[in-house]
Amino acid sequence: MQEKRKRFVIVGGGTAGWIAALMMQQHAAQNELPIDITMVESSKIPTIGVGEGTTAVFRQILFELNLDEVEFVRETGATIKFGIRHKDWRRKGYSYDGPIDDPNLLSPNPAFTPAEQASALDVYAVSTGKGVAGTHLFQHLMLREKSPFGLDEQTGELIPSGPFQHAFHFDQSQVGAWLRKKASGIEHIDAEVDSARKNTETGDLEGLVLSDGREVSGDFFFDCTGFRKKLIGDIMGAKWVSYADTLPVNRAMPFWIEHDESKDIAPLTLAWAQKAGWMWSIPTRERIGCGYVYSDEFTTPDQAKSEIETALGHEIEPRNDIRFVGGRLDRAWIKNCLSLGLSSSFLEPLEATSIHGTIVQLMLFTKFHMKDAAGTSDQARDHFNRAVEQQLDDFRTFINIHYAGQREEPFWQHVRKNCMHEKAREMLAHWSGNMPRRTDFAAFPGDLPHINEQLYYPVLDGLGLLDAKVAKTDMAARPKVRAHARKATDAMIRDFRQAAGKCIGHREYLDKVAEGSVSFSWH
Repeated sequence: MQEKRKRFVIVGGGTAGWIAALMMQQHAAQNELPIDITMVESSKIPTIGVGEGTTAVFRQILFELNLDEVEFVRETGATIKFGIRHKDWRRKGYSYDGPIDDPNLLSPNPAFTPAEQASALDVYAVSTGKGVAGTHLFQHLMLREKSPFGLDEQTGELIPSGPFQHAFHFDQSQVGAWLRKKASGIEHIDAEVDSARKNTETGDLEGLVLSDGREVSGDFFFDCTGFRKKLIGDIMGAKWVSYADTLPVNRAMPFWIEHDESKDIAPLTLAWAQKAGWMWSIPTRERIGCGYVYSDEFTTPDQAKSEIETALGHEIEPRNDIRFVGGRLDRAWIKNCLSLGLSSSFLEPLEATSIHGTIVQLMLFTKFHMKDAAGTSDQARDHFNRAVEQQLDDFRTFINIHYAGQREEPFWQHVRKNCMHEKAREMLAHWSGNMPRRTDFAAFPGDLPHINEQLYYPVLDGLGLLDAKVAKTDMAARPKVRAHARKATDAMIRDFRQAAGKCIGHREYLDKVAEGSVSFSWH
């Protein structure tokens, strides 16, 4: 007997909604699941683009969905991201980079166990006092403002500089529109949701009443309505869990600035610490999306605007001044309704956790829950919700630790004294006498991408929170590993400098993509 087809209804498009649609459609096709997908989004609700960064997991999804990367960059005005430059976080006048590639993956030695050589390159770098970023290919590409590709001049084929996945910057409104164009076989309804019909016995959603009077029935529903939380909050009753006690910035002032055409386009996100928070700077092809994320307990909107204008040396035109409370829902999945993206959580955009978190949650859902989602058990829902809670709480802790530098303004002293989460304090106390290891981090279900020591090392090292003496003691206890790390470090720095020298510049790459003179094939 043929299984009855299920209807999955996504409310709200944008990047989160259309990634969800494409990932679930592909999973259903690959696993012969009888699922139809309907997208309900309104063209009357504007999407505000302020510039957004991703992690490497976004490029992984482009690959898995067999989407053309060159077309994506050309049509969305995206740029390359190799990592984050943290300016003035440790103290004024001091910057450090957080490249997102992991050179430890290139230096395994069969003579040592994984535990023996874990993070060996990072520990060795700290022990020498030279900083951990130098062994990263992406650091060399950041410093020289390169693209991740060399170029075959005869064929126009882009040649990858190494095995690592880079990330992107883009205007999310353009990416949502491009993903919508790439979707086929997905029913698309242009309307707003006015209300919903629930089963009086089970509490499940049965249908949505649209603004034009139509009703859309479904078996499972996804809330991608952003801050409005139209389904999961208004109808299903999810509650907000605030992170304000540990992430005290509560306002964002976004604005755009123009590129300096005499300079290359930086292939990195700039996070620039200020008196009462920090400023992001995210380059897209046409302009740079910026914003000041600050605490209104320590400055006013007028003072914040003046501070940024002084820092930049010119006036800005804020597009808005948005109040927010960082945090997450107490339950991302209630009955047959699952929230994704900004409907589920919001953290200050310091480490590009928003789209990354959404994609990983979708990986978790499709891998373990999608087949039986419409009739899933309370236990399965709880398992998913606990995983999302772990993910977001770990993001919170990671961001929280960024504030543990040495700045002396009242805001920064307040955060260090009053806002460091207990887990952050415990981790920092442990790392004052030990080097970070993968075993310091709880495994994420399905071994899916998550925060680990590879991301922590540049931040801890950059803030001066790792002790070179501890690293030297660690290396001294493993002399053969130290010798291996020294040799691998010297070789990587030499090879990565050469590789970066063969790559075309970032602006040149973007220009060639725009004119259609280059191509790239996934291998």
